[in-house]
Amino acid sequence: MSELEDLLKDVDILREKLEYLINEKDGNLIDPEVVAASKVLNAALNKYNEFIEEKFK
Repeated sequence: MSELEDLLKDVDILREKLEYLINEKDGNLIDPEVVAASKVLNAALNKYNEFIEEKFK
């Protein structure tokens, strides 16, 4: 699997985890677990964006 595919897979898994947590916490977006999962997803998205920027320079 390519690095891009790995990054996309990670983002998708993290997004699903965040959605699950939001549902489990009844939509409480300031729950510490939701915030932590959101930060992890954000970091993965930043890594993906950096990868894309490097490939298209």
